[in-house]
Amino acid sequence: MNNKLAVEVAKNLLKIKAVFLKPNEPFTWASGIKSPIYCDNRLTLSFPETRKVVEDGLAEVIKEYFPTCEVVMGTSTAGIPHAAYVSEILNLPMGYVRGGAKDHGRGNQIEGVVPVGKDVVVIEDLISTAGSSIEVVEVLRNAGCNVLGIASIFTYNLKKGKERLEQANVINHSLSNFETLVSVAAEENYIAKEDIEKILKFQQNPSDPSWME
Repeated sequence: MNNKLAVEVAKNLLKIKAVFLKPNEPFTWASGIKSPIYCDNRLTLSFPETRKVVEDGLAEVIKEYFPTCEVVMGTSTAGIPHAAYVSEILNLPMGYVRGGAKDHGRGNQIEGVVPVGKDVVVIEDLISTAGSSIEVVEVLRNAGCNVLGIASIFTYNLKKGKERLEQANVINHSLSNFETLVSVAAEENYIAKEDIEKILKFQQNPSDPSWME
């Protein structure tokens, strides 16, 4: 991972408030987990300067780590616009994978030409426990695609997510990550330096609410 880029992306996400850090007023995730961080990378689309950093970064990740990539596939829905931008930068075909097959028409789950036998990179906005990302990879693999890996904007670097990716034999390269973001947030006074330990404790075991104590 390019540390300079990781810092630049983290600064941008904080600046446009795509990421919030509130260790003393935690968010509740859909899973019920209390979290000091909330990330909404969809906001990057509304800020051209940040968007350029992100899309150029994803394109560079593909060129560096997945140079044989022939097709870019986005995750539904958050990965779709990023896949579109990146495919334009790289002049590659693009498609996306639905969360489930359509219940009408042709019943497609993969939209666009199914790249059977092609080298594919999946574009994802956020990696947490990695379950939904791996499902997309498996759909493409089952359709006969050679999935090289995932290029994502941000990862929480959760143990469960890393273990799942390893078990599924999926490589992920994120532009930025939890640790970098927390460090940048402290340096730029988004959070107090004394909150760093508490926030990193959450990362080690998100399901344990004792990090809030």
